[in-house]
Amino acid sequence: MNSDLETHLESFLQGAECLINHAELADKLKKNQPLTIKAGFDPTAPDLHLGHMVLLLKLRHLQALGHQIVFLVGDFTAMIGDPSGTNKTRPSLSKEAVLQNTKTYTEQVYKLLDPQQTKVLFNAEWLAALTSTDLIRLASLQTVARMLERDDFCKRYQGNQSIGIHEFLYPILQGYDSVVIQADVELGGTDQLFNLLMGRHMQKHYQQSPQVVLTMPLLIGLDGVKKMSKSYKNYIAIDAPAADMFGQLMSISDDLMWHYLTSLQLIPNAMVTPWQVEVEEGLNPRDIKIRMATLIVQILHGKDLAEQSRIIFEQQFQQRKQPSDLQTFTIPAMPLPQVLKQTHLTASTSEAIRLIRQGAVKVNQIRIDDPAISLEANQTYIIQAGKRRWAKVLTNPE
Repeated sequence: MNSDLETHLESFLQGAECLINHAELADKLKKNQPLTIKAGFDPTAPDLHLGHMVLLLKLRHLQALGHQIVFLVGDFTAMIGDPSGTNKTRPSLSKEAVLQNTKTYTEQVYKLLDPQQTKVLFNAEWLAALTSTDLIRLASLQTVARMLERDDFCKRYQGNQSIGIHEFLYPILQGYDSVVIQADVELGGTDQLFNLLMGRHMQKHYQQSPQVVLTMPLLIGLDGVKKMSKSYKNYIAIDAPAADMFGQLMSISDDLMWHYLTSLQLIPNAMVTPWQVEVEEGLNPRDIKIRMATLIVQILHGKDLAEQSRIIFEQQFQQRKQPSDLQTFTIPAMPLPQVLKQTHLTASTSEAIRLIRQGAVKVNQIRIDDPAISLEANQTYIIQAGKRRWAKVLTNPE
């Protein structure tokens, strides 16, 4: 294998979790022709977020190498709902809701991909045209036993949780998308592996060369626990205002900061260790987090706005508001009103509830107005009540 091919293969593998399979990708690249690289996004809510950015940055990198990127909007499959990683049936979306969300997707994607080099397709174009006979034929290509090998379906079945018949259709239709597009490669998150492999299965049935599957890591959301998701409301929208985005990024934990740097491939892998050494030798992790936030905002909003956002953050949260000698409390995870009382930020839980409802409480610089919010275990929080009361809270592991 020549060095150029090795370099090209390494570019696909950089930052990836799984490649299926290496030999097939090498054979496709040996033809020295642009590959058709597919990634699907269901418009289940108006915003693309930083979790999507993991895939989009990878697509941009492969696009720069000359490959044809297909940004597939799942306007048909969104009405079914992707069952990946869920423990219950997703609610079906109306066609009107999907269409509304689709408008923002096609606007936001060009923040990261070259509009002249990106093919945007909508799977309703061919899936909505399928007859009942066509659908039965597609369904016949897969077995119930194979579907129940899928981890989330298996857990729900064993736990006596319902599985809608329509949910079995989702991976089948996603696989059929690859047939229509004649995808050479499909990218997705690690939770998408079953769906991506379905594309290989369907292509083989239609006598096409099976697509190579490339999975990317799932980005953890602002809560520090679950994957970033619109459903969990723990996401940062890629079209959020620059200063707001910067502040949200600065709110994540120090551990999560390293996860963002590596998952988003913001810096070469060789630079991560030296940055970690800087912290071990005494550099405040906040300074690394500022570098990270600046890099992300610069990608999405440009260098000038990134610099402005950094200055705004430093003036607002470091120089003027947050004390340098915060009292630290180590407590169990509990509802926020109880946390405020335990840390002496309020005299009672009733006062805490009142302050929260008035919008006078912030957790990691994010205003909280719901008294039902609870802190997660094994996390670090900076809590502000009113203008002058602050505390650093470390929650015990579960």
